[in-house]
This record gives sequence, structure tokens and C-alpha cells, in this order.
Amino acid sequence: MLNTGDRAPDFTLPSTLQKDISLADFRGNKNVLVAFYPLDFTPG
Repeated sequence: MLNTGDRAPDFTLPSTLQKDISLADFRGNKNVLVAFYPLDFTPG
């Protein structure tokens, strides 16, 4: 379980540009915001 102020564990997700992006790609360079929209790009 994470607590406020803990460093997020590394993860990799597909981007809208059809390539995988890892949190580690940005560590130390940029702030990252992850927004989760369940079923956002699915039909129906």
C-alpha cells in the first residue's frame, strides 16, 4: 500500500501514439499525472 509522499512504483502503459511509456522514462525529469478513465475508448 502506498502512503502520501511515497514514490510511485514503476509501471508501463500503452500510449495513444501506439508505443509503451514507462514511469521511469520521466523520473527526475518531469512531473507525471496519471488519469484513469475506465472504458473511455470502448464502444457502447
